[in-house]
Amino acid sequence: MNKLYQRILISGVILLIMSFSVLSNEPNTNNSLHRKIENAINNEGLVGVVWSTTTPEKITIGASGLAEAKNRKPLTAQSKVQTASIVKTFIATGILRLVTEGKLTLDTPVAEILPSINFDNQWSPRDPVRVRHLLDHTSGLDDARLWQIMSMNAQPKAMLKVGLSQNSLLVRSRPGSRLSYSNIGYTLAGMVIEQVTGQNYEDYLDQHLLQPLEMYSSTFNFVSQVGPYKDPALAMGHFENGVSQAALPMYLRPAGQFTTSAYDMALFAKFLMGNGKIGDHVFIHHELLKAMATPTTTDAVSAGLIDVGYGLGLSNRDRHNVVGKCHSGSTIGYKANFCLFPEQQKAFFIAFNADVETANYKQFDNLLIEALNINKKRPTTQAQAPANIHDWQGIYVLAPSRFESFAYLDYVLHFVTVSWNEQALVFSPFQSATKYLHPVGGNLFRAEDKVRTSHVLVTLDDGRRGISDGFRTYQQLSVWQIVPIWLSVIAGLSGLVWIIMYGVVCTLKRQLSYSSMMFVPFLSTLLLFLPVPFFFGQSFMALGDMTLASLILTVVTALLPIAMIFGLWRSFYSTHTPVLKLLNRFALFCVLQWCCVLAIWGLMPIRLWG
Repeated sequence: MNKLYQRILISGVILLIMSFSVLSNEPNTNNSLHRKIENAINNEGLVGVVWSTTTPEKITIGASGLAEAKNRKPLTAQSKVQTASIVKTFIATGILRLVTEGKLTLDTPVAEILPSINFDNQWSPRDPVRVRHLLDHTSGLDDARLWQIMSMNAQPKAMLKVGLSQNSLLVRSRPGSRLSYSNIGYTLAGMVIEQVTGQNYEDYLDQHLLQPLEMYSSTFNFVSQVGPYKDPALAMGHFENGVSQAALPMYLRPAGQFTTSAYDMALFAKFLMGNGKIGDHVFIHHELLKAMATPTTTDAVSAGLIDVGYGLGLSNRDRHNVVGKCHSGSTIGYKANFCLFPEQQKAFFIAFNADVETANYKQFDNLLIEALNINKKRPTTQAQAPANIHDWQGIYVLAPSRFESFAYLDYVLHFVTVSWNEQALVFSPFQSATKYLHPVGGNLFRAEDKVRTSHVLVTLDDGRRGISDGFRTYQQLSVWQIVPIWLSVIAGLSGLVWIIMYGVVCTLKRQLSYSSMMFVPFLSTLLLFLPVPFFFGQSFMALGDMTLASLILTVVTALLPIAMIFGLWRSFYSTHTPVLKLLNRFALFCVLQWCCVLAIWGLMPIRLWG
């Protein structure tokens, strides 16, 4: 009998060890990977990280660092994290479940489901915004306004419609034709779920998506580290230098609100790479799951860029010499990434409870790819460039801009110059590194850091030339369309510099009297700096709210053109020398014209709140 007990005990120990080899809650399941990740978060000044890797044989989870820097609480593999935009993959999956049940189709016009939403769509009724377009980011809608994503006034249970700026939504490109990332689009997708099911989207998806997938540590409902929605298992978010930030409600919840664990994300990965069944029951049609990360309707696809872009809640990513179906996320105090490699039935999830601008997060993806031993791809071979390649040289801007309210800045700061050096297209963004795009046949090109086709030359609806990388479309401009904008900026900034320098010199010489033509313009220019200390004194997350700082900013920017006009009027009574009077007038006019241009673009006066 004692031997029988010993055998049972030994068998139990063996089973326990085997179970821990399949699912380990301790970092030492892969000591090499854990050491590398731990070293990397220390080198990058990050706080903590959780991860999971999925293979056909097992799920492995791990953690390193701290759940909260202030109290030195350790992060564990069971800790929960916020995933931000990765929730879009879940929202899309929820829609695919409804499609499988026959409650709607991907091609159903959104206006038929949400009649209260008016789409300002010049391509309607032939090309309405459809459910598919919301999930593919091809609706042509704006991404978001500042107040919709950076506010402390949002409520966890508010109606989703409160998060929309207005009932009429401008459609800026033909629905389905161009990819432009839109948080508003996914908020509408959440509203579609609510309208079809008759429930809050959070409660419906918690019950009808997460529970069937046995994701018991996850929720679409708001969770924080403090207050009435507190969950002790949720790791604290952080910024630079370990500054903590508790989770806050958001207006566009379906686009960025989701709490989960590393193990739950591994379960989700297994389902997405499976046959769509739970047991013997078809939960989501397999064809729908396979279509995720596959763009279908865009101009780039029509031009031959068929495997690059976004589709049904996932994007096709070509990085580190491997190709996967991925979605990343970034929100206050968190960054995360989720990647599937269906051919090998492997996946990873990684989440950091620190959003540090200078950190190199991509290295962690590479560590996980190496740990999973994902097959590397060979680069697409080079071919001859199209005969008319020189016609595509020139200046390009995003079309449409991701953030419509900042479209002006795309012309000023985010433009791209394109040239042909007889071997490659030289793609040079103004604010980032130059890319060399090598021809691979037809109008297709491959960037040096990619293994397959990454860009395509397209002819847009209006006949203009464009370049697309599957995620953004750049539209060619003539020199005369953009040079005047640059000259306006240069003149405006030069005018402000002259006014400040002139005012300071005259003040030091005690020659700036109240009656001077430059006194009011100089004072108004100095007032532009007044809101700065108030912004430093408020929460970063209140940037989109009506605060004292934002009110002062609106007032001082509204006064600026008035002050320039007043100064020009006073110049007629000025006793300055003709040359000095001319220079002052020119400076005032330069600033005034820039104010008028900014007003035309909706940026003057500056108003940050909704």
